[in-house]
Amino acid sequence: MTVDTSSADDSTVGAGAETLAVATAVAAGESVLSRRFGSAITLVAPEDLAGSGPATVVRARVASSPFALPRTLVIKHYPDPPEPGRPDPFAQEAVSYQLFTALSPEDRMCPELLAHDGRDRVLVIEDLGGVPTLHDKLHARDARGAERALLSWARSLGRLHASTASREPDFNALLRRLGGPVKNEDAPLPAVCAQLPGLLEELLDVETPEPVQRRVMTVAERAGSPSYRAFSPVDLSPDNNLVTSSGVRFLDFERGRVRSTLMDAAYLRLPFASSADALALPPGMSEAMIAAWRAEVVSVWPALADEDALAEHLMDGQLLLLWVITWEILPELDLDRHATPISREAALVTWWRELAKHSLRARLTDISEHATRVAAALGARLGPHADLAFYPAFR
Repeated sequence: MTVDTSSADDSTVGAGAETLAVATAVAAGESVLSRRFGSAITLVAPEDLAGSGPATVVRARVASSPFALPRTLVIKHYPDPPEPGRPDPFAQEAVSYQLFTALSPEDRMCPELLAHDGRDRVLVIEDLGGVPTLHDKLHARDARGAERALLSWARSLGRLHASTASREPDFNALLRRLGGPVKNEDAPLPAVCAQLPGLLEELLDVETPEPVQRRVMTVAERAGSPSYRAFSPVDLSPDNNLVTSSGVRFLDFERGRVRSTLMDAAYLRLPFASSADALALPPGMSEAMIAAWRAEVVSVWPALADEDALAEHLMDGQLLLLWVITWEILPELDLDRHATPISREAALVTWWRELAKHSLRARLTDISEHATRVAAALGARLGPHADLAFYPAFR
């Protein structure tokens, strides 16, 4: 029998593909759980959680099991094989969860990994329930609630760093076991930073003095050193953080790896800079977040108890992250248009102004003057709408 599907609309076809993906994920979850516990486990009532990455993410209820499993679980299924020569998002995530599941519950800043399988490319993790994300808190109309969530996020980030500061060999060993390439993604940072001066001159007509370039290259090379290295989720977007009663918990480790905390610490001054919809925080909020983060990491890195050492660490991270983010964003901006800019463009202006302010306080005059010129050039192209709006919680 032939079925005529010529009249089926795209939504019907898409819904069918999504249903198949969910069913496949549930079947993979049942299979890995059954192998893990040695008995059949049935999952029902699947709910598509619409993950934004390459994985199908499903919440399902445990219908029958002879074991004391949680009532609901989250399944992440990666249907496609990894790209040759590229980091494998399944392997990165599975190893990240393995690393944390080996820690004590109080040091585990993420859901617990219950089962995983490299053949089926599936993970089954603890379901933390329908708690709000940090994104939800920042977009609600509750400034106090948003402040508490941000401080909890900073503390959790610090505890994540402190608990994994000496675990890089463990992470790399686990990654090799799953077949993922152990790749130091800090290595291209000097190459990225070397390209930005050309872009600034071509697109903004701003020259970068040689002393500024030397300082940035030194910081980029330092990011590959063994100092201040710890695990990072890398994607620190607000929607990847759950605000639970036990504090913020991190999700989505598809890019998770061990790297210099220079980059993560920079998010305390440039909050959520890698997010497409990053907005501004009120005055004093970044300083409070820095204090919360430092309180957690100072036992591992005592040098950061010194104000000058901390300021240098944060300055280096802020400088490096902003150069990388600008290198990524600048070529994509339509700087000649006269319409109201999207927040991404206004964010660049704000972040370069912040760099100018902090580097002036640090008496890095060359960097401050250069950052001021970049901010002015961006602001002139964007017009009166160059100021970055606050998150809704702070308006």
